[in-house]
Amino acid sequence: MEIGIDARAARWYRGTGIGTYTYQLIYNLNLIDNKNSYLLFWPDENYSDIHPGDNFNFKLISDDDRKDNFWEEVHIPNILTDTKIQVYHVPQNGIGLPDEKICPYVVTIHDVIPYKLPETVGPNYLKIFLEQMPDIIKKADGIITVSEFSKNDIAKTLNIPLNKIFVTPLAAESIYYPMDRVKAKQLLSRKYKIDFDYILYLGGFSPRKNIKGLIESYYKIYKKLITPCKLLIVGKPGKSYDDYKQLVNKLGLDDYVVFTGYIPVNDLPLFYNGAQLFVYPSLYEGFGLPPLEAMACATPTVTSNVTSMPEIVDGCAMTINPYDIDELAEAMHIILEDKKLWDHYSHIGFKRSMEFSWKTTAWKTLGVYYNFADTK
Repeated sequence: MEIGIDARAARWYRGTGIGTYTYQLIYNLNLIDNKNSYLLFWPDENYSDIHPGDNFNFKLISDDDRKDNFWEEVHIPNILTDTKIQVYHVPQNGIGLPDEKICPYVVTIHDVIPYKLPETVGPNYLKIFLEQMPDIIKKADGIITVSEFSKNDIAKTLNIPLNKIFVTPLAAESIYYPMDRVKAKQLLSRKYKIDFDYILYLGGFSPRKNIKGLIESYYKIYKKLITPCKLLIVGKPGKSYDDYKQLVNKLGLDDYVVFTGYIPVNDLPLFYNGAQLFVYPSLYEGFGLPPLEAMACATPTVTSNVTSMPEIVDGCAMTINPYDIDELAEAMHIILEDKKLWDHYSHIGFKRSMEFSWKTTAWKTLGVYYNFADTK
């Protein structure tokens, strides 16, 4: 079988959910499949980190017209001139499908947030998503998504039959595993001057991530904690960052809430392992990788009881109503003060994270390719 994949997100969007998904899918297809042939649409000549096998070929895409926004780049479709391709996969919500259809198309739609919470989405992405999605749905033979919640949400929102949608859950990357917490904290102190106990959040700055609610909940408990604990918010400042800083200042939390800025992906395991608690009170997720990453590091986790998150954590993290700041505050306080409960969520969270595997994701995706490939 000749399989084509738009792999641009694996290079241009690495460190985000879609970029991680595309990279890990390709990396693991490379590990499990030496039978089929792959043509990857790739933006440069640096592809050594996926250690491609002999059955992986690359079609380089010129980056002469690189734009500042990922979605402005990938919405320009690849032109499929290789008519030997028997199935073509676009992992970034189908955006960038070729205008002309020469083979069956498979697209991964991670969620329908632009329809459900348009005010939380960047204007470029919102415009491209809403403009292209009707055409994507018409052209796609099969749709992959990342959770049963997303499957049902996509089917209902886009009026697609459930039997056209296939679930391939994600997983924490192999860099996330339990480390010696003392050593993790020593490294954080040496490299980032983080020499204090902290509650951790990472996962983006969109309003739907509910960082405002997290800060307000932290304000309710920070003086009550027996062992002082700051709130560490990790990531490159994005939408609403200024609002969060103003809220921190208004609440008098400037010495207690720390914004780290961008942290390289390979250092994120240190932050998970050094945390007393990971909190992810998002209002909507198609999957939600950060809680799984924290659980893979055996760090107790508090997350939301809405959308996909209860399905992913399956009772192995404490779940709360993200719209109730008192409930979130109480959950954080209880786990931080109760050693038995801390150990309980550390243990069961780690066990749950081990139930997910990128190899499983790759095998299930390969099954979808076989379902739709034109093998005539």
